[in-house]
Formats: sequence, C-alpha cells, structure tokens
Amino acid sequence: MPRIRQADVEEVKARTNIADVVGERVALRSAGIGSLKGLCPFHDEKSPSFHVRPQVGYYHCFGCGESGDVYTFLREMDHVTFTEAVERLAGKIGYTLHYEDGGPAPETSGRSRLFAANSAAAEFFRAQLVSPEAEPARRFLGERGFDAGAAAHFGVGYAPKGWDAMLKALTAQGFTREELTTAGLVSTNQRGGVYDRFRGRLVWPIRDVTGQTIGFGARKLYEDDQGPKYLNTPETPIYKKAQVLYGLDLAKRDISRGDPKRVVVVEGYTDVMACHLAGITTAIATCGTAFGSEHVTVLRRVMGDDSASGEVVFTFDGDEAGQKAAIRAFAEDGRFNAQTYVAVAPDGLDPCDLRLQRGDGAVRGLLDHRVPMFEFVIDRRIGGFDLSSVEGRIGALRSAAPIVAAIRDRMVRAGYERVLARKLGMEPRDVHGAVEQAARKAGDAGAKTATRSEARPMPGSEPAVQAPLQRVTLTSLPRSTDVALERDALTGILLYGHRIDPALLARALGLPFRTTALEAVRAAVAAAADRTRPGWAMSAVETVREPYRQLAGELLARDFPARDDDHAVASVKDICRRLILRSLDQEKTELLGAVQRAAPTSDEGRTLRVRLRELDGERRALIDVE
Repeated sequence: MPRIRQADVEEVKARTNIADVVGERVALRSAGIGSLKGLCPFHDEKSPSFHVRPQVGYYHCFGCGESGDVYTFLREMDHVTFTEAVERLAGKIGYTLHYEDGGPAPETSGRSRLFAANSAAAEFFRAQLVSPEAEPARRFLGERGFDAGAAAHFGVGYAPKGWDAMLKALTAQGFTREELTTAGLVSTNQRGGVYDRFRGRLVWPIRDVTGQTIGFGARKLYEDDQGPKYLNTPETPIYKKAQVLYGLDLAKRDISRGDPKRVVVVEGYTDVMACHLAGITTAIATCGTAFGSEHVTVLRRVMGDDSASGEVVFTFDGDEAGQKAAIRAFAEDGRFNAQTYVAVAPDGLDPCDLRLQRGDGAVRGLLDHRVPMFEFVIDRRIGGFDLSSVEGRIGALRSAAPIVAAIRDRMVRAGYERVLARKLGMEPRDVHGAVEQAARKAGDAGAKTATRSEARPMPGSEPAVQAPLQRVTLTSLPRSTDVALERDALTGILLYGHRIDPALLARALGLPFRTTALEAVRAAVAAAADRTRPGWAMSAVETVREPYRQLAGELLARDFPARDDDHAVASVKDICRRLILRSLDQEKTELLGAVQRAAPTSDEGRTLRVRLRELDGERRALIDVE
C-alpha cells in the first residue's frame, strides 16, 4: 500500500488545531497560557488532569500518563490506523494528500469503511423519505408534530419494504457484502443469503459525538411487520450501545457552553426531537439500552463535570417502567459531580406527547418541576408501604435508609435524613441511626469484597515476574531549588525554545543538570536538531529514554507561570541566564579552592586568577542583561 508523503503528514498536522479535535470529545477550558484541560477520555476521573497544548499540538494526562499528538489521539480514541487518521484529518481541512512513488490513494479499510458504509446508508434512507412508498413514514412524523424541516435536521429517513433495496444501492457504490454485514446494515439467513436489516421502517441515524454516523434506530410502521417496535443496529466495531447517546452530536455544543451546564436525558428519538424543537437543545437519549456507567462517563467528558454546578435531568414516563428506569439511573448518580434531577409530567406524558398536546412552552416548563434524584428515589422506595402503621413506617425506613446512606456529602446526607424523617413522621435521631447502620453494612460488604479481590496467591503458585521499571513523574521529583529551576527551564524551553536566542539556548542546554531524571530530559532536548521546526518539542519528548519519558511529557504539558506569551519568553530567557550563572558560580567556587592550593607565583596560580577575572566578567555581562 502506498505511504503518505511525510511532508503531507506534517502539513496536515500543522494545519489542524488539536484542541478542535479533542474538543469534539472532551469539554476543554483554559488552564493557563496556551494550555487547556478537561476530563481524561482514556480513564475515569473526577477532577480534570488531561491537558492539551494547541501551540505544540500535544496532549498529556497527568493521571494515567497517556500523551501524544492529534494522530495519536484519533488512533487511541477511534482505533484507526495511522494512515486513516491522517486521511480523516486531511478530509476535514480539504487537503489533498500525495503518496510516495506517485501512487494513487489507497483503498480505505477497517473502521473507516464502516463509517463510510453507515454514511452512505444514511443518505440512502434520507432520499427514500420523499418517495411515494414512504407516505406512512411522513404521516407518522406529521402526527407527532414533525415537519420536513425537522426530519432533515435530524437526518430521519425511510427504509423501503423490499428485501435488498439498500443492499443493491450500497454494493453499487463499491461496498462489499462483508463490509455491510460487519456494519450491521444487512443480515444473513440460514442459507447464507443477505438481506436488508431495516425494511419498511422509519429510520433515525445514530451518530457519535463527532457527528459520524455509526448506526441506526428504526421504528416499525406496518402491522405485518413481525419485528420489535424499535430495531437498532447490533453491536459492531464502531457501534457500542452502552456508550452511544442519541442526539449528543447536536447537543454537545450547548451542553458545554451552558451556565449552568445542563443535560436532559429522555427516553426516545422522538422525545429528543421534541425537546430540541421546543428549545431544550441539550436533550439526549440512550439507544435501546438502560442508562449506564459508560453513558455517565461520556456525558461527564462533554460536560467537563468536575464541579457541582452542572445539572443532569432525567425525564421518565410516570408508569412503573419509568419509575424503574429512575431507580436504575440512581445507581449511577454517584458517578456524577453534577446535581441530578428527575422531571416527570404531572399526567405522565413523555416530551413528544407533551409538546403535541400542550405546545413547546409545556416542554420547557417540564424542567421547572424537576425534583432531586435522591428525593424522587426515596419517594418511590417508601411509596409501597402503609405509612399509617408503625410496621409500615419501619419497613419504609429500612428500605430508604440505604439510599440516604449512599450520599457521599455528609451535609447533604444530613439534609435528606431530615427529609426522610418528615416524610415518615419519625424522629430524626431514629432515621439517623438507621442510615448510619445502613452505611456500616455497605462498608462491611465493600471491605469483604476488597479483601477477596486483594487476596494474594501462595508463594510459588505464580511464576516470578520481573517488576516493571517504575516511571518517573513530576510528583516523584524531590523538592529543591535546583529541581524547580531545572523543571521550569525544561518546560519553558519545550514551549518557547523557538523564540529564544539560539546562542543563549545552546549555552544553557549544554550545561548538565543536577537532577538525574531532568538531566535525561535535558539531554534529549539538547540533541534536538531544529528547534524552529513545528513539532520539534514532541519529537524531543519521544526520544527521552525510559523511565523518564512520561516525565518529559508532563514537562511539556504542565502550566508555565506567566501573564502572557511575551512575559513567558522573557521568563525563559531569564531562567537560561540563571542556569548559566549557576554553572559559573560553581566553577568559581572550584577555582577559588584551587587558587588557595596553588603557589601564588606559579604559572598555574596566574592561569587560575585570569580565569577568575573572566568568570566575573561573564557574570556581570549576564546580570547587566537582566
């Protein structure tokens, strides 16, 4: 397969703002000069430790150590090849790639083909919505208050009733049956025959957070359809229902910019449409599965959920199934830092029916009646007990106490103890005792589980494995004046070395550092060939030997204290001079000792005194510059 010319690889990266690419997945905010931060997409965390440096095209997580450039990010997030990552970014910026030996662009494969197949299928379904056969689909939308404009905004389409209409259309575009099967667009019968998975249905494209179509949800329209009411794409290499939230591609911008940031979780595709059209543009829905922990992780990254200022509002049907959905969502509540609420229409209408019957204002007003998730779940827990009897109140207390005990914030927990006491008509101290007992039971159960999981095998039962080399990080460095100077010097040079006088920079970098780990980084930075070339700092970091490479990444990603870029450059110059002065002072100390040992009239003594005068002159020259 022809390789992309290296010059094109560098040009595409230079023209791409890594913050825009990362920002499609992670809510980023300012973290100092030229630095952005957010919740790491590679591991679950409560506080943001993931930093992006757009100037150098680099990201680094101080929590898990993941780092790299924009190509690395795409490869890790989307599991694409290096070539596919370059081609995807080139397509975004409209750059024409060239391949070595003048070869043609290679055929894309793997995940890229699956994305392309789903995109082609979405176009096919959209085109079919205006066909005569699709009249029932258009009527379905119209009866629910959605016109052609709404259908176009959400990309709604129609799958014809025939067995292979889409199959024929996409194979004519060059897609193989194997690719369409892997994408979940066609199914195979027992005799090996291939047919359209979606037939005679209204179809919604399901997109990932970047806007790429990864699957579909389809609603049946005809009585003779023996399939389920809603049929979704099966699990594929690019469609994981536990991680997909319908409408997030449309909602993410308003979610991240909200004040406070608010997400509204509804139950279906039409509910998402109704909310967005009514002005609640942060509505999303799960796709054929219950709201779970992986959905929480996706939402938190988009929200930048590292504080309690955000809101997540769940809307559920008022029936028993809706109440059970709220209980399931409560199990994930502890993973949100944002405040969680439940909003249920007084008469149990879902947002789509509420908009149809009472208008857009009623849908927006639904959020005004939200109640805290804890209170909603408590009400459902005690609702099945006869609170007029002593036995009923005690049973309700025992059922609801674990809910209150699960609240991590002690002040919030105390508040809900009083709420529960009021609802049950019991003494607050009795409720407090039951909650504390429930908390102890939960703690004992967790301790037993941890003990079992941490049990170690008997000696000799496992083969001896050499311990991996312990990586050095910023937090593992000792605290001293020398460490602080060398640390700040490396960060400043990695970020602003291209703006420093080459002679000054070369002299500072040519001096050995006193900290072993930082010396390893210095050596790699000093060996960099061209510090004016874009991406030189990342290249230098990649050449740092283990176990110091993660430290180098952290030095590149960490904040550099300064008011703005110009002040930062001035500060780096000053640090370079301080490194040189430190070296001169060390040399002077050594020379003074040598002078005392040498005979005053000897050639050696005269040479040493000349060098001392030269050192004083060099020091004055550096200090005068300051």
